[in-house]
Amino acid sequence: MKEEGSISPDRQRLSELREAMLLLHKTLLESERVTYEATFGKIQSPYKFLTLVMDDPWFAWLTPMTQLITAMDEMLDAKKKPLTVAGVDAVVDRIKTLLVATEGGEGFSRHYDEALQRNPDVVLAHAAVGKLIRVRNKAKD
Repeated sequence: MKEEGSISPDRQRLSELREAMLLLHKTLLESERVTYEATFGKIQSPYKFLTLVMDDPWFAWLTPMTQLITAMDEMLDAKKKPLTVAGVDAVVDRIKTLLVATEGGEGFSRHYDEALQRNPDVVLAHAAVGKLIRVRNKAKD
C-alpha cells in the first residue's frame, strides 16, 4: 500500500524527465533568442519574444519539443489514467527519437545540431536528459 503523499516511481521518473526537458527547452529558446537578435536586432519585450516563439518560423523547429513536454504535463495531470511503466517508457522513446542531432538533417534534428554546436549550455542540458534516460536503462538491465 502506498503511503499518502508518496510519489510512484513512474511519476517520479516522468517528473524528473519533464524538468530536464523543460531546462533543455528553455536553454534552446535562449540560444535561439541570441541568434535571432544577432540577425534581426534586440527583441523589445518578453511579450514580443513570446509572440515570436509562437508565430515566427525562426522558432517553429522547437514545436515538437514543446508538444512532447505538453504531453508529459498531460500524463502527470491525468486523474483517470494512472501512469504506467509502459507509458513512461513510450515518452522516453519519443525523447530519444526527438533528441537526435543531425548535421545534414532537416527540421528539428538539423537545428538541434546547430544549437549543440554553438552553445555549451545546450550540450549540458542535453547531457542531463541523457543521464536520466541512461539511469533507467541500467535499472532495466
